[in-house]
Amino acid sequence: MVKYDAMQKEGLSIASKSGLEVYVADSNESLVFRLIRDETELKNALYDENEEKDENSFDPEMSHQIYGDKEHIFGYRGLKIDLWMGASSLKTFVRMKADETMSLLQSEGVKPDPVLPPLIKILAEGQCTESVDAFTSEILSDEEVKFKPHGEKVTEFEVHPKAGGGPRTYEIYYSDIKVPGFKDYHRRLQPWIMFYIDAASYIDDDDDNWRFFLLFERFTTSNGNTRYAVAGYTTVYQYYAYPEHMRPRISQMLVLPPFQKQGLGAKLLDTVSKYYWNNAKIVDITVEDPSDDFIRLRDFVDVQNSLKLLECFSSLEKLRSGFDDNMAKESNEKLKLCKRQARRVYEIVRLHWTKKSGPLNDDSTEYKAYRVDIKKRLNIPFQKENHQLEKLKKALNAEEFAAATINITNRDQRLENLQAQFNELTDHYKQILDRISVS
Repeated sequence: MVKYDAMQKEGLSIASKSGLEVYVADSNESLVFRLIRDETELKNALYDENEEKDENSFDPEMSHQIYGDKEHIFGYRGLKIDLWMGASSLKTFVRMKADETMSLLQSEGVKPDPVLPPLIKILAEGQCTESVDAFTSEILSDEEVKFKPHGEKVTEFEVHPKAGGGPRTYEIYYSDIKVPGFKDYHRRLQPWIMFYIDAASYIDDDDDNWRFFLLFERFTTSNGNTRYAVAGYTTVYQYYAYPEHMRPRISQMLVLPPFQKQGLGAKLLDTVSKYYWNNAKIVDITVEDPSDDFIRLRDFVDVQNSLKLLECFSSLEKLRSGFDDNMAKESNEKLKLCKRQARRVYEIVRLHWTKKSGPLNDDSTEYKAYRVDIKKRLNIPFQKENHQLEKLKKALNAEEFAAATINITNRDQRLENLQAQFNELTDHYKQILDRISVS
């Protein structure tokens, strides 16, 4: 990647100096993805004369791990890159087109950036072809037509998209590396994370502590055959916990763009959670470096389940006295929540019941009590800092203490920071409750 980035920078510099920026393409805009479900969709894609993006195509959110930090490709005007996958088998076709390729004379001898090799490099061995005929054969092959998901079916459900078009049926499957054929299948699937999960990396699929939950749409073709299209997946690592327990940690979660805005991410996470609920060996379920979007998703799922299943969160009367060990215990026993997440869920659920008791404003007795409770928790780091300052004050003389604490915020700044944290937190909590109210 270092050598590639250096070549790219040289090319971009030449283009900038020469006024030839038209030969610098945005890789995110140039890439076009498709999941090909059957021969009809393939024909439509191949013979689309206008080559315009449609409901069956989608874009990457990022491509810096393939085309460098700037996500630019030097040397082409009107560049278009196609990456199509069989929706079941994940066999892949790639091709590139450009209205014009910059000549070496124009670029002062700097070669255009390679386009397909960096893309093919992230795909599994034998997954990709640049031949239309070979890809057509793959779409018609038994591996695609007769594909059945690997592993154990955990659940099946229907979704009624807001955009219309009738109900869609989905199935979620649980699998591990030991399931015959699954390791190869996962290697074909995981390249998608490079385009949708920042700082993503491939997992060590020789480690049999990994567990996988795969989401598929089940659909019927025009000739009445049942087919599957992969819609997303989650990876979970089962850490050992003394003496004979496990701590599952959710690592990656992805729902592909054509299947987003249907609540599938929440359904997938909910399925993962429930899979572990009744296992006595599970200590709790944790998450590895969650993004802001995932934090919102997790809060939504956990709060929704808590409102349905936790007796300790069933009324404002039970929440007024604050979060306690019994709440942490029930949250863990029934939902496998760790104490920190249980406390967070408590705060959202208490806001839910507080909102039902009256308006959320400074004149509301219940809201005042809620605000004080949350700020007490948020103020804990400041209290610890005060204790440390008291110890420091005893150990240093006045001049040394003043120098050591010159950058410490004063009381007014702390109160202002505390209010800002409270406002940011409750805004997030209200978004979760708004989603629950319409779900």
